[in-house]
Amino acid sequence: MYNLMDGKSLAAEMRIEIKRQAGLFKSRCGKEIGLAVILVGNNQASQVYVRNKIKACEEVGIKSYAYYLPANTAQEEVADLIEELAQNGNVHGILVQLPLPAHLDAEKLLKLIPVQKDVDGFSEENIGKLCMNKNCLAACTPFGVMKILEKYGVQTKGKKAVIVGRSNIVGRPMSMLLLNADATVTICHSKTSDLKSECLDADILVAAIGKAKFITADMVKEGATVIDVGMNRDEQGRLCGDVDFENVKDKCSFITPVPGGVGPMTITMLMYNTVIAANRSVN
Repeated sequence: MYNLMDGKSLAAEMRIEIKRQAGLFKSRCGKEIGLAVILVGNNQASQVYVRNKIKACEEVGIKSYAYYLPANTAQEEVADLIEELAQNGNVHGILVQLPLPAHLDAEKLLKLIPVQKDVDGFSEENIGKLCMNKNCLAACTPFGVMKILEKYGVQTKGKKAVIVGRSNIVGRPMSMLLLNADATVTICHSKTSDLKSECLDADILVAAIGKAKFITADMVKEGATVIDVGMNRDEQGRLCGDVDFENVKDKCSFITPVPGGVGPMTITMLMYNTVIAANRSVN
């Protein structure tokens, strides 16, 4: 019998504590914790994400500074805004919503965000610290996965963890977080020669490739913990993950659903990171 890992309820629990911490900061420092979000262009998915982030800020008592820029905004103008926010003592976290329009150099812009305000955990310095198992702001989605594993008492020490996907946003930082938690980690990708056998060896299987129902039952070991980071649409247009949930679930000891699994944790961990950044700014 599988256990469903409910990220939605965990996110709600965490937001209560985040709100408490935000209130303590305001009482101590006389100002609210601030998060700046920059959206360039009119990508509909990005607009939804930004609205959800602003809503989450309101819920936990973080002041949001939202900047909506036209799609044709010049690189220099976005850079100037980031540098202005970097100097703003009321802003503790800066987030540039990706993807950016094609004419903008995302890598150069992200480098302008000070490491201490990099609440997305994407900076080279934060990634480097993560690799060295030092205190850092970790990427929100994999950080959220670790909180889910912790909540449900899934042991990582000495366990074989397999991650399918090597993106800088999920796969690579996920591997470092699991390695830091004493798992033995394998990253699989499009060039992996025998993906099925690698997955079948996993005590903890993390799917993060963006392909609907790609992980099938014959790829999952009996009793494995399966974490589905994917967010896709199936043939009927319904939300689904990278895992064929209905056919995989009965082989698992634990599994995350889509929706309601990893997704709700991502924005919650952004709020969590922003509180960490704010407290570090005054310590």
